[in-house]
Amino acid sequence: MSQTIVTPPLGTVLRRRFARMWQEPETRSTLIGLAAVILFHLLLWGGAPHLMKFDAIPLAPRPADRTRDFSIELSPEIMARAQQPKPADPFKFVETNPEAPENMPDKTNNFAAQNQQVAQPVATPDGKSDRPAMEGKKDFESNQIVSGRLSQPAEVSPPVAPPVEVPPAEKTVAPPRAEQNPLSGTEKFEGENKDGIGGSLAKRLDNARAVPERVEGVPDAKQIDGATSMQPAIDPRRPMPRPQLVKTVQARPAILAENKFGTTNIGNIAVDARWSNYGQYLQKMIETVQIQWERIIISQKANPVNGSRVTVKFIMDDQGRIERIVAVDTTANEVATAACVSGISDPAPYGPWTDDMKAVLGSHQEMTFTFYYQ
Repeated sequence: MSQTIVTPPLGTVLRRRFARMWQEPETRSTLIGLAAVILFHLLLWGGAPHLMKFDAIPLAPRPADRTRDFSIELSPEIMARAQQPKPADPFKFVETNPEAPENMPDKTNNFAAQNQQVAQPVATPDGKSDRPAMEGKKDFESNQIVSGRLSQPAEVSPPVAPPVEVPPAEKTVAPPRAEQNPLSGTEKFEGENKDGIGGSLAKRLDNARAVPERVEGVPDAKQIDGATSMQPAIDPRRPMPRPQLVKTVQARPAILAENKFGTTNIGNIAVDARWSNYGQYLQKMIETVQIQWERIIISQKANPVNGSRVTVKFIMDDQGRIERIVAVDTTANEVATAACVSGISDPAPYGPWTDDMKAVLGSHQEMTFTFYYQ
């Protein structure tokens, strides 16, 4: 018979050998030490990069040193408004001096119907104001620097007037008669020639002329031969105005505000202002209201109390029409108050706005006019 020896698997051989070694006490201690060394080197290899760092580790603050803070999250709309630049101060309308020269100011918040740089006849030391120094009413705000007169309002005749014989506007008036003295003489002279002319010698009199006899008249009157002069007749109801020594400024009557701080610029009184379409439009509108207001006062014979005031707030659209009267604040009587409101509404519309005016003002704008009775 034959015998066959079968070799067991490697795993079985290793398990049997490990079991015999584990049963021996000395061999088991060696195996435990070897496993511990291998495990230590594995842990050292994996944790060495983290253990060898030299960065400073911040210490946690003590509870007593901690501050109370919090964060705020703003909405996108608020953030967008916060990032926008601060808008410039709104421009202020002023009325310039029409007799001052055109001059572009360096920097100003005022706008008007013409470019003008602040000036005054006498300089103010270290003056840096955008308005000239002037005497006026204290504790009073005014957008005017000069007072004058626009066109004279047309006077309205009373409904019933007594018949008055009015001479014609012009009539032919003969010049005054000039004094004339005939030539006279006492000294006789004759020439040698018998056919010549003889005469008398004498001192020539004043206003002596070759006239047959003396004519009474004005000694210093000018003699205009063959001519007459035209002199205007005088209407007793409308006497001729006296000549004015002081030139009137072509500007609205104004109540000037006192200003002690002026400028170092010397020249015709002026204010810092920059031209704009809105300023030119507003100036023309204000002058129209001024003239209409004065005409209504004369026609209605309003007798307001001196010092009374009427403030009218209204809305104007981009076509120059008065949409509505918002409010009226008055200390005057009813007739004087109605004259102010009519002075604004009667001349309307004032004309369409320009494109740049619409871009700034929109389709309508609220305005406030204040009338003073002095």
